[in-house]
Amino acid sequence: MRGLKNKRILITGGARGIGAATATRFLEEGARVAVLDSDEDSLHSVMSQMPSLSGTIHADVSDAQAVAEAFEKLDGLFQGLDVLINNAGISQRKSFLEITPEDWNKVLDVNLNGVFFVAQQAARRMLEEGSGVILNMGSTNAIMGYPLYASYNASKAAVVELTRSMALEFAPEIRVNAICPGYILTPMQEAEYTPKMIKAFENKVPLGRLGKPEEVAALYSFLASDDAQYITGQSFVIDGGEIAGGLASQK
Repeated sequence: MRGLKNKRILITGGARGIGAATATRFLEEGARVAVLDSDEDSLHSVMSQMPSLSGTIHADVSDAQAVAEAFEKLDGLFQGLDVLINNAGISQRKSFLEITPEDWNKVLDVNLNGVFFVAQQAARRMLEEGSGVILNMGSTNAIMGYPLYASYNASKAAVVELTRSMALEFAPEIRVNAICPGYILTPMQEAEYTPKMIKAFENKVPLGRLGKPEEVAALYSFLASDDAQYITGQSFVIDGGEIAGGLASQK
């Protein structure tokens, strides 16, 4: 992609799954990459796997003070920021009536508040430099109804609207978009899905398979690049055609 070489990239939730695949992709593009994650063991692992990373930062995105301190560390690494991949997120599979206030708050704290806290710190730095790109992690769950994921669905729908609001406020200096993946096989999904469930999901996808983290990373790479300079305020679905026809797309 054009314009990514030597760009300063921060990826939250970057130690595993889509985040780790995205770190690999941006390194391949010649960017300078830092990874932020709440899991220290995974951070050690990703650093050993990707020694060319500029650094790792341990922080919980749902903690505003921890995020502020993380960005102080980032300032020491990069002295600024060109691209934020606001990727950290969690999921919880429960029926609506079984969701406790603690369950609800946990998901919203990471998926919505975390996106806000991190984006706010990033945007302040980008505005000082007069340019930047923020890419928020949404989901097809933000667009379609899915049972057993009420808290997750609500959090991702809010991220899509937050993305639009940010794009309007920060234009023309900062471009802000969201990515909305469908069924992507990540460690988070593998922990929730049985093989039978995975097969059922594959049968719902017109392309006949679950997506790969590397495919989401490729979309992140494009939207961060100079090839996407006229794109902002949008949500990009990457789902193998899953929601293209609603029930008609389900076999």
